Amino acid sequence: MLDSMGKKRRPRRSFTAEFKYEIVELCRRGDRSAGQVAKGFDLTETRCAGMGPPGRGRRRQA
Repeated sequence: MLDSMGKKRRPRRSFTAEFKYEIVELCRRGDRSAGQVAKGFDLTETRCAGMGPPGRGRRRQA
């Protein structure tokens, strides 16, 4: 659908466990925000958050 409008879709990317670990460690270090880390690797902030182990994020209040 987007191809007809002149934009091409980016192929789906996959990441190695080592790459994910590096991203998570950079986010945990705290000297840069998750958004800054994401931007440096051409990722979205939510994609960076999804690379961490489950249950390590902020809890939502009900």
